[in-house]
Amino acid sequence: MITSPSSSAKQEQEALGVRLRELRKDAGLTARALAAVTGQHYTRVSKIEHGVQAPSDSDIRDWCRACGADAQASDLLATLRAVESAYLEFRRQSRAGMKRVVGAHTLALYERTRLFRIYEHNVIPGLFQTAGYCSAMLSFWIRFLGAPNDLEEAVATRMERQRVIYHGAKRFIVVLEEQALRTWFGTAETQAGQLDRLLALMSLPNVSLGIVPMMTERVAVGSTGFWIFDDALVTLETPTASIEVNRPQELQLYTRMFEALKTPAVYGRAARDLITKAIDELG
Repeated sequence: MITSPSSSAKQEQEALGVRLRELRKDAGLTARALAAVTGQHYTRVSKIEHGVQAPSDSDIRDWCRACGADAQASDLLATLRAVESAYLEFRRQSRAGMKRVVGAHTLALYERTRLFRIYEHNVIPGLFQTAGYCSAMLSFWIRFLGAPNDLEEAVATRMERQRVIYHGAKRFIVVLEEQALRTWFGTAETQAGQLDRLLALMSLPNVSLGIVPMMTERVAVGSTGFWIFDDALVTLETPTASIEVNRPQELQLYTRMFEALKTPAVYGRAARDLITKAIDELG
């Protein structure tokens, strides 16, 4: 079952309220005492703690200061950002076309990121896709989301974004499950072209491409693909929404998961052998 973006945001807001209530109680303050110290009505304190009303940035800073918990302010503020913008509904975005969904608005993020850590379990990541593979994949999403058919513009947007690969100052650490090599979008010729593209990108000095072989011992299983941008943001996608994670504690967990997922990956010649085997089997 996929939780809707609105209900997920509500759950995040309620969870933030619980954390703030715990801070207040740990400080030995009643709701009325906290309200008096922070200059607000005690009913507003109750609404924030029960997730009925979202706090402001100043609310969180004042709350932490009153509870002697200034060190927790940055993490709580990041949680507030997650409540405000964690879920970006594809259907709402797609009203402006697939160009919006594939992320024309994220070009600035790609430009400023220096380290990309990417894990995908059943698809080639967008930065490494050929135009043919991308077109075949996005054609499905246009039909699925009922989006305006701006396929050519959407593909061009994704291809334009790929120029960041050739910025020598950027590093790309990519881990793919072998299954991603065998998930077809389009014809066998399209898939072969995509796998050839992977072989070419592996030769770039700023690209590290590891592949986790099927039927291999592993310490972790990824439930979905995710991207880590520096140590600032994680993005992942469900069939209906793009999720952004920026809470420091959650970022650390995704980083730990990435390291666990890459443990059984193979590189260099062994990775090339898996790709060329998949190409040979296309015939």
